[in-house]
Amino acid sequence: MQNRTPGNTQGIDVSRYQGSIDWAKVKASGMTFVFIKATEGRTYIDPNFQGNVTGALAAGMMVGTYHFFRGTSVEIAKAEAAHYANTLNKVGGAKALQLPPVLDYENNPGNLSKAQINTVAKAFLTELQRLTGVKPIIYTGNAFARNFDASLGSYDLWIARYSSTRVPDEQTAWKRWTFWQYTDSGRVNGISGNVDMNEFEGTAQQLRARYTAAAPNPTNPTNPTNPNPNPPAEPPKGGEPMTVEEKAAFEALKAQVDRLQARQQMEVPVWAKAAVEAALAYDAKNPLFSIDNGASYDFYRFITVMHRRGLFKK
Repeated sequence: MQNRTPGNTQGIDVSRYQGSIDWAKVKASGMTFVFIKATEGRTYIDPNFQGNVTGALAAGMMVGTYHFFRGTSVEIAKAEAAHYANTLNKVGGAKALQLPPVLDYENNPGNLSKAQINTVAKAFLTELQRLTGVKPIIYTGNAFARNFDASLGSYDLWIARYSSTRVPDEQTAWKRWTFWQYTDSGRVNGISGNVDMNEFEGTAQQLRARYTAAAPNPTNPTNPTNPNPNPPAEPPKGGEPMTVEEKAAFEALKAQVDRLQARQQMEVPVWAKAAVEAALAYDAKNPLFSIDNGASYDFYRFITVMHRRGLFKK
């Protein structure tokens, strides 16, 4: 496969083993993306998952997640995919993140044949894409990658090979890597101890563009695959008088907010707090909404997406 290239953007992957992370320092150190462990098997959730996602997003990093796979049958593979997808909903769903979800398949606890390995992998990947609407990535080791057949080559590859002199081997399914995990003993400001280091096969701009299709549509969060060609304009800055056009756009946005709030009410989830606070602070004299009695999941997701797109910046 190809070698690392100067100018390729750098990132990390983390789990509970990295402990408390100062994400602002991580971003300032030059890391542009991160894959965060979400789940393992059919029941386990990494205890730092939500906090890591919230912190990394707040620091301005591109965020993806991964699931450590233990499946030994099609039924278990589908159950693991459902567990992963349900856990992603705690942070707004796979489409609320900048990078796709990842199948981390690196060992064979059930002593499966190569054919069985491919069958359970495909079952997981197909089910996860059905549940999330996002095509996953495959993570695996240089040696274990030999188990995968050519039919899995349509999935982007994130491969582990810890070497400064040897590139990952060409495989039946892949001739190039999309992400290369090149060491498990990296050091990054903001993290105590070692951390896995990764490189994307291009610049940060190219990484962002590659997975743009996976990003949610801010004007239609309940159906992100059907974008609205005429999104509402940004509401006026606080304290400035509205033009007729601005008022119409603001009222259209407020009507959509009202519709979302009319659904089942819930308290502000941790992943939406920053967005809600920014939206309420945008124009305190003429607030866009009130959450005194809670709001719906779709509403919080909508506000979060609008916040990430910079709508509430003054």
